[in-house]
Amino acid sequence: MSWRDQFDPKLVALVDQVDAQIAPRLAAIDDQIVENQNKVLQSFRKHHVAESYLTGSTGYGHSDEGRDVLESIYADVLGGEDAIVRPQIVSGTHAIGVSLLGLVRPGDEIVYITGKPYDTLQEVLGLAGNGVGTPKEYGIGVDYVDLLPNGEVDIPAVQRRVTPKTTVVAIQRSRGYATRDSFTIAKIKAMIDAVRAVAPDVTIFVDNAYGEFSETVEPLQVGANLMAGSLFKNAGGGMAKTGGYIVGDADLVEKVSYRFTVPGLGAAEGATVSALPDMYQGFFIAPQTTGNAIKGAIFEAALFAALGMSVSPTWDAPRTDIVQTVNFGNREDMVHFAEAIQANSPVDSFVTPIPERMAGYEDEVIMAGGSFVQGATIEFSGDGPIRPPYTIYLQGGLTYAHVKLATIGAAQSTFFDQH
Repeated sequence: MSWRDQFDPKLVALVDQVDAQIAPRLAAIDDQIVENQNKVLQSFRKHHVAESYLTGSTGYGHSDEGRDVLESIYADVLGGEDAIVRPQIVSGTHAIGVSLLGLVRPGDEIVYITGKPYDTLQEVLGLAGNGVGTPKEYGIGVDYVDLLPNGEVDIPAVQRRVTPKTTVVAIQRSRGYATRDSFTIAKIKAMIDAVRAVAPDVTIFVDNAYGEFSETVEPLQVGANLMAGSLFKNAGGGMAKTGGYIVGDADLVEKVSYRFTVPGLGAAEGATVSALPDMYQGFFIAPQTTGNAIKGAIFEAALFAALGMSVSPTWDAPRTDIVQTVNFGNREDMVHFAEAIQANSPVDSFVTPIPERMAGYEDEVIMAGGSFVQGATIEFSGDGPIRPPYTIYLQGGLTYAHVKLATIGAAQSTFFDQH
């Protein structure tokens, strides 16, 4: 039976229209994949990656050449001088938290210029939760500059807010659970230039989650000093089972390394055990995997817009991450759609996701997506907090074909089977 026979003929006809509509955009993403793949390939060749580098280390992890070369490749490809790439980093939030807390000392100040950070970072920074272990407990200031009503950075307000006391200016590239657009590299460069005009020596940190390889330039290449992210998002390519990265200026990476482990040891220790094959292979295929996810997001945006839904970004808008939103306007439809996403996953398709309270989030959250790596948002998934405007945040997709089939399946269940 053809895949077309599984779905309503009206939906299949709409898919054919969407395919023709988005074809030029998909071709442009294919070109981007080649550009990014070339960067990774040339770096692997430059650093003479050998089979012996995939062995890994145990115990203290001393003299782990494979780990050290992988970190050099990350720095090379992402535009930094040095990097920490480790399985001991448990999430993107961990990588970001270690970075920010490693950069500041009592009396310093962190200022987010892209609005209030997303839910889990609010607890890390002491903007929510009990405050234990946060910068505020150490006498470190944390503040943020609200965005303009149109979702753009308020540059004049940022320039007024950044003072000589400000040690770190932080930029959140992706939208998180906000309604604003994610910030393109061009917009991040404009932010950095504006900050440098009033504070030329301040450290600029970028939360790069969901952004790696979604354009052909990274934040470090337009003036950022340090950035961090997760290996079970874009950079891990769907292969890495855990881990995160921190990359940027060498002196800052060293400073942060003492927060990552302890003073005196820094990045010198940390066994990789059996993680290196997946980490190497994942980073190698990350341009292709990320490109597949972006192509899938373009398809999602076009199909759901054709079905009358409010989506962001639109199918023809610039892309700077792998996140696509669909607004449902009410709890019932949002939850039903999440159930449809789960039902079209390769793992646990028979499971029904339910909203629940989760650590680090202010509202109930529903998370759908049966993935090979638990919580891997480079794999196809959909989640969101149960609050107005009841938005599902779609992410990832290891293959474009799976995203397409899963999206059609979710559309069938949500818009055709119920009506």
